[in-house]
This record gives sequence, structure tokens and C-alpha cells, in this order.
Amino acid sequence: MTAVHLSAAIAALLLGGLVLMRRKGTVSHKLLGRIWVALMVAVAVSSFWLLGLGKGSFSVIHLLSVWVLFALGSAIWFIRRGNVRAHRYFMGGTLAGLVAAGIGAMVPGRLLSQVLF
Repeated sequence: MTAVHLSAAIAALLLGGLVLMRRKGTVSHKLLGRIWVALMVAVAVSSFWLLGLGKGSFSVIHLLSVWVLFALGSAIWFIRRGNVRAHRYFMGGTLAGLVAAGIGAMVPGRLLSQVLF
């Protein structure tokens, strides 16, 4: 599950940056956005199977996964109702959640930190 989680997170981070740099509202923006949402759902859901190194418990980072799922649903709800500003806010919050979780995962003692350093 770690490989799925990490692969989806890296892909989502790269694709999220690409979507941010491109023109909004285009067909490609919508397509890439849908792919990004699917990747983010995979990242968030797979995180619930990653329970602290040998501790077998959830951590604060898992709260970010809950936030991501809420924010994605909100972003989709808002854009379908034409509220671009709220959509942009929640998508930005979702990407910020991904970055924050990545930083949190690199804290000494966490698996990603041990693998990378």
C-alpha cells in the first residue's frame, strides 16, 4: 500500500503543479483536473492503511487525509454550481494538504524520512 500511496502522491504533486500553471476552464484543465482528483482520492484513502512505524495507530497526518476528501468533494460541488472562487479555494487547500502531509511524512522517525534519509 505504501508504493500505491507514494506513487499517487508524487503523480498528484506533479500534475497539480501542471494544472496550476495552465489556463483554467479549458477542456484539458477539466480532464487533468479529473485525473488529479482521482489521484488525490487514491492518496487520501490509501493513507488510512499506513499506520505509524510499528505503532499501528493513526497520526495527525491522517486528519489531512480527511480534510483532502472533504475539500475535494466541496471543490466539485462548488464548480458544478458555478462558484469558481470557492472551487479555487478548496482545490488550493487540497494541494496545500498534500504538501503539508508530505512535509509531515518526512519528520524523523516516519517511514518516508527513513527511506529518503
